[in-house]
Amino acid sequence: MQVKITEKITLNVEVSGHGPAMLLLHGNGEDHHIFDTIAEKLQQHFTLYAVDSREHGSSTKTGITFNYEDLAEDIHLLINQLGLKEVNIVGFSDGGIIALLLGIRQEAYLNKIASLSPNLSPKDWKKKPLQYLEQKYKETKDPAFYLMLNEPNIDPEALKKIQIPSLITAGENDLFYRSMYRTIENQIPDATLKIIKGHDHSSYIIDTDLLYNDFMQFFEDEKSK
Repeated sequence: MQVKITEKITLNVEVSGHGPAMLLLHGNGEDHHIFDTIAEKLQQHFTLYAVDSREHGSSTKTGITFNYEDLAEDIHLLINQLGLKEVNIVGFSDGGIIALLLGIRQEAYLNKIASLSPNLSPKDWKKKPLQYLEQKYKETKDPAFYLMLNEPNIDPEALKKIQIPSLITAGENDLFYRSMYRTIENQIPDATLKIIKGHDHSSYIIDTDLLYNDFMQFFEDEKSK
């Protein structure tokens, strides 16, 4: 369905399943279909809201430059528009950043967040992936690449404001330095960090249900509601 959140922005949201609310937020250059495989299982326990971010999928494409705070505000407006309470968020990469930003804002509707392969700053990129990103931006001037080269800029101290259970994951061979994930784990009071062995930034997320059991364990108190 199409949900108008502002005068200029409409988000595409695919709703399925039954149970507590769970938002699925994809990464840069993707759409909600990256979660299709795991969603088939999760929808047996949760009402899933699989969202296309602005400029992605079937959501509004304005061509206007945006930042991560804009994306987080979009999801905030969407949740309020839908009247959701006790919301669980599963966000990958950009979606994981959005989850952290909403957690820092201490939004009352949040229940738990799972932030999958996020980063806090452009400084978190490993050297080779960063060089590739810089080259791609030089070739294309794509605003999506510009965003990743300049944001996010999350102060690690701000993570202490996240007062809800938080699952943080990263691939063993992720794009970002392991030390950054340790920082996130240490700064969020109720955080659990899981490193997925043998996987890169996205291979444990896209078109796989690898994290299904981890999600069910993390969100286990939701199953009986």
